[in-house]
Amino acid sequence: MRNSPLRRLVPWLVGIAGATASIQAQTAGHAPAPSQPVFVDGQAQVVPAFNDPETWIRHFLWVEASFDSDGDGKKDRLHVSVTRQKQTDTEGLKVPVVYETSPYFAGTGSNDSRWFWDPKHEVGAKPPMHEPSPAIAVGKGPGMISNTEVRTWVPRGFAVVHSSSPGTGYSQGCPTVGGDNESLAPKAVIDWLCGRAKGYTTIDGNVEVKAAWCSGKVGMTGTSYNGTLPLAAATTGVEGLEAIIPIAPNTSYYHYYRSHGLIRHPGGYMGEDIDVLYDFINSGNPERRAYCDKKVRDEEMLTRFDRVTGDYNEFWAGRDYLNDLGPMRTPTLMAHAWNDWNVMPEHSVRIYEALKQKGVPCMAYFHQGGHGGPPPLVLRNRWFTRFLYGIDNGVEKDPKSWIVREDQKADQPTAYPDYPHPEAKMVALHPHPDGASVGELRTEGKSGRKTETLVDDVAVAGAELAKAATSPHRLLYATPPLVDTLHVSGTARLTVRVASSKPAVNLSVWLVQLPWTEGLITDSVITRGWADPQNHASLTESKPLTPGQSYQLTFDLQPDDQVLVKGKRLGLMLFSSDRDFTLWPAAGTELTFDLDATFLELPVVGGNAAFQKAIGAVR
Repeated sequence: MRNSPLRRLVPWLVGIAGATASIQAQTAGHAPAPSQPVFVDGQAQVVPAFNDPETWIRHFLWVEASFDSDGDGKKDRLHVSVTRQKQTDTEGLKVPVVYETSPYFAGTGSNDSRWFWDPKHEVGAKPPMHEPSPAIAVGKGPGMISNTEVRTWVPRGFAVVHSSSPGTGYSQGCPTVGGDNESLAPKAVIDWLCGRAKGYTTIDGNVEVKAAWCSGKVGMTGTSYNGTLPLAAATTGVEGLEAIIPIAPNTSYYHYYRSHGLIRHPGGYMGEDIDVLYDFINSGNPERRAYCDKKVRDEEMLTRFDRVTGDYNEFWAGRDYLNDLGPMRTPTLMAHAWNDWNVMPEHSVRIYEALKQKGVPCMAYFHQGGHGGPPPLVLRNRWFTRFLYGIDNGVEKDPKSWIVREDQKADQPTAYPDYPHPEAKMVALHPHPDGASVGELRTEGKSGRKTETLVDDVAVAGAELAKAATSPHRLLYATPPLVDTLHVSGTARLTVRVASSKPAVNLSVWLVQLPWTEGLITDSVITRGWADPQNHASLTESKPLTPGQSYQLTFDLQPDDQVLVKGKRLGLMLFSSDRDFTLWPAAGTELTFDLDATFLELPVVGGNAAFQKAIGAVR
């Protein structure tokens, strides 16, 4: 059963009102000194003495890392900036740190399509090399790196620290896009904050800077790439990293640029691959750029990322944080959107599930929007207050899953015991003819017709295919109109038996609500998935298909949690090339599906009984 979001949030709102009264009492001299942090209802409160930006101490420095990634024979130094309360100097106040690191702070390259891979070629063909991206101009000079998080946390008694990733801005080293130095760099900054590494006033000098004002407790947060790096740091097991809040993190570069063996681009960035992202963030020292380009991009990425078969290999395994979780013990509040088609929701779900198995304290916040979107401040505040200040607010006993329902605001999520919903069970749904128009999707198998065929045409967008009454370019199967809501929670899985007219082909799948709702595509798309039939037997070794021969494969769609509304039909759409995500081969490839060996496993809260009720089969 769902818990009321209002019931969960009322105590926090009451606490905020109480905090206001407490702070007013302080200013009147009736409470502890205003230069001390204040906590009400398990949350750090804005303290007037901390809330004057004119008094904040702001400075920058360089922290020496444990590695030399740019090959100059010296350990790389990382550009770091600090914003803290004046009381950390005048009164000896020690505070914990909220830390964000990024490759983006010093500027990025452009998204000009000339620097991207051209998707217009056959699946399995070697693509022509794209034009080299021009160098990113170096900034005017080092200084403060960013103001993100500062106004949220400094008034509440936390210092805020930023750093530029290796090989970006005024940090030395090479950008590696998921390489080991991206994990070890924030570890070095945390080591400095905890007194275990050296910081210097200049990039090449010997005058040291110490963080005597730091309590030795650090939390990290950030969105997208900036959300990836807290997880990267946590996988090192570094002492002092007590909590992280990754928002829309990329937890595997293979899952970002590939899907089940298929070359697949992140939404909105057609033709991007890992080498393109490398060029996009390479804003560091131009004197070491030639070395980094040769060593990282040319010799490692372009020779090992395999843009022909899309197979999983050691290169990608080394950039998958799921493989590095062994040392991790950091309490983690994950955040992601179900309609994030850039960094897709599987990135957070796979880590969240692994952390639960490891026994690491964790919580998940999901919303129905697109890329990014932090948890409500009350959740973030309780998380950092508990693990950075040690206030026993019971956050680890709170519900594990917070989901913004379709009609709710982002700061009013519904609480659930966990994700996926504990009552979700797989329901097998089978396609029945005629998918060229709209066939039926039933719990009963045996369609009565052995096969159905579609003809690929990347010129027709997925939304157009779903809206069409009939189309030769897709197969669409749908349930009867729902007479009750249907709650889907978890990761749907598709099994197909398919034959192709070519040795290599795209395979794309959408789950949709019909009839199609004009406007935002997210109103109608439930979830998506893509796969390469050449990888039907192995993700690490693809084999060309024998035209006309059938192959069976099973693969996951993107995880979701959505309540389908009455009057809609749940639709399963099979097609080949998805013009927003896959390569763009010439039209005409035929895909033939064995309907009796094709079925969807849908995670339904309440299982088959709830599904039958939703379609009106039982009352």
